[in-house]
Amino acid sequence: MIAAATPPTAAAPGPVLRDIHLPAEPSWWPPAPGWWLLAVLALLVFAGLAWVWQRRCRVRQRQRRILGELDNLVRRHREDGDRAALLGGLHQLLRRVAREQDAAAVHLRGDAWRHVLARVPVDAATRDSLHRLEQLIYQPPRSGDENDLVEAARRWLRLAVKPSTWKRKKPSSEPADA
Repeated sequence: MIAAATPPTAAAPGPVLRDIHLPAEPSWWPPAPGWWLLAVLALLVFAGLAWVWQRRCRVRQRQRRILGELDNLVRRHREDGDRAALLGGLHQLLRRVAREQDAAAVHLRGDAWRHVLARVPVDAATRDSLHRLEQLIYQPPRSGDENDLVEAARRWLRLAVKPSTWKRKKPSSEPADA
């Protein structure tokens, strides 16, 4: 006869094994190095954007202040009609703004002053009006061209306030000592 198969019993020969235990779930803190890198990158981008925004706000505020001074000059000219004060004020305002990019701009005359004015990219008519301003200060008063001069100064000042619009200063052509 055939013997019936017996089911395995609890007392099977061999070692007794325990169930497999998985390690604990990883904690969310501290994050992996990739997350740290992403956080640092996000902070750098945020800081860069804040710096650009702050710089832009400062330039706009300065532009409003300078154009406000120009408007005050025009208002005073309309009230008292003093052409010499208007032209002198325009000239002084142009030099004050130019001084921030070129410290010698306050003392420059003639072609050197024209080169400083030309470093701001404005159209030729604006540049010609500003060049004329230097001669008109010393001429007898005549009316008619104040509005053109004020608008030319306004266009130049609006661009000159932004340091990024200035063309680089050309190196001096003086021979170097050997």
